[in-house]
Amino acid sequence: MAVRLGHDAPDFTAETTHGTIRFCKWKGNSWAVLFSHPKDFTPVCTTELGAVAALKPEFEKRNTKVIGLSVDPVDSHLRWEDDINDVTGHKVNFPMIGDPDRKVAALYDMIHPNASDTLTVRSVFVIAPDNKVKLTLTYPASTGRNFQELLRVIDSLQLTARHSVSTPADWKHGDDVIIGGNVSNEEAKRKFPGFVAKKPYLRVAKQPK
Repeated sequence: MAVRLGHDAPDFTAETTHGTIRFCKWKGNSWAVLFSHPKDFTPVCTTELGAVAALKPEFEKRNTKVIGLSVDPVDSHLRWEDDINDVTGHKVNFPMIGDPDRKVAALYDMIHPNASDTLTVRSVFVIAPDNKVKLTLTYPASTGRNFQELLRVIDSLQLTARHSVSTPADWKHGDDVIIGGNVSNEEAKRKFPGFVAKKPYLRVAKQPK
């Protein structure tokens, strides 16, 4: 069964480059990004892991842990880390799950049946502190991911989890937001003074602090 938005993130125990982990215990009360790669020693993946390593401080600012996965074993990941550092200039600073038996990949439906029964697709799962899945993305093997976009989405998820708002197209942290439809105009006047009703169903306000 595919992991859908709002589902509980499946828990698992796995070997990683940082030792054995129990996923939900490792995640704790943080947000988490679990992302998979088709295979070690592949070009696009090499650039992606370097990009994530460079952005780790940005994820930490957002109380977000990152963890990668491919169907190769841990010793292969560790050898690959030298190439990633050499090519990108960034040392891998987060755990990579070794999943040679594809248990985790199957649990999260990361295997593309029409492409290969051994390679994972480029899946991304963003998981909230309550272990609910808040975002799923799947990329083809040929297309590298935009991790700045992932940070933007996490900003939106965290903001909208705390306030009765949503974020418009191309929103980024600090931009105006949209007041939730469950908020009456009277309540909006108290919570979002100075809001602008562009349409009865589209009320725009400054981003809450």
